[in-house]
Amino acid sequence: MTTISQLSKWNRDISIAIGALGSEHFFPALIAAVRGQVAIDYPQIWLYHRDLPPRVLYHEIPAHAVRAQIDQYLEGPYREDPFYQASMNQPRSKIYLLSRLTHNKLQESSYYSGYYSGTGTVDEAVYLARLHAGNVINLSMMRLPHHGEFSEQEYESLYLLAEPVSELLKRHSEHNDFAITNLIQPGINHQIDLAFRTFGASMLSPREKDVLEMMLRGYGTDISAQKLEIAVETVRRHRKSIYRKLDVNSQTDLFSLFINAMSCLGEAAGADPLSIYMAPR
Repeated sequence: MTTISQLSKWNRDISIAIGALGSEHFFPALIAAVRGQVAIDYPQIWLYHRDLPPRVLYHEIPAHAVRAQIDQYLEGPYREDPFYQASMNQPRSKIYLLSRLTHNKLQESSYYSGYYSGTGTVDEAVYLARLHAGNVINLSMMRLPHHGEFSEQEYESLYLLAEPVSELLKRHSEHNDFAITNLIQPGINHQIDLAFRTFGASMLSPREKDVLEMMLRGYGTDISAQKLEIAVETVRRHRKSIYRKLDVNSQTDLFSLFINAMSCLGEAAGADPLSIYMAPR
């Protein structure tokens, strides 16, 4: 049950977040407000769009855990993420709890065996805000073993905050700086497939380009090998070559480069937008 002191703290903390709307201080202020009510670990803000790789907009993950939490997630498992699937499937709720979403069968899934079991976390909840043009923002809140799974009382506390948190995420996205920098705007969806097919073509071999398109579409090494009818080790070799040629160090860097290069699609006129984006100005 919420006490007067908890309510007072929430009012103070959320007022700080409201004051930070549209600025770089908003995400940490919002997370601090939620954390003031319920213990959460590894908070992350994700932007999802059905036809594009996810983007992590903000996180508070220690350096030693970034590889397992973000980079490996982007290498393919995100397509199997129950929260990603809920986000892309006309979500009705503004908060989801992993155990309820998976009907307590998470450990039976390939998502768990191939990715989630290696994250070191024992539970997860998300706040969700639906935006325009198929964009969805999630505030992901994990729990490490020392905090244990969310209790019923803790979930009830999170549930009571869902409406204002979701609404604030949505309002923040409507500020011009955020929208211009991060959001896929209405009318661009028909260009996305062109970007997948042309991005990197001027710098990679045809087979590397095939592997890159699989990566951008969110397919992991095994599935890419099956679809391209080549060996898994060959896919891994091509991935290393792609990272080297495009001068990126992780899937996160690669996806960011792809999103940024999309701004040059028009100028590229059907050619590789990366050649325009990386050209000397």
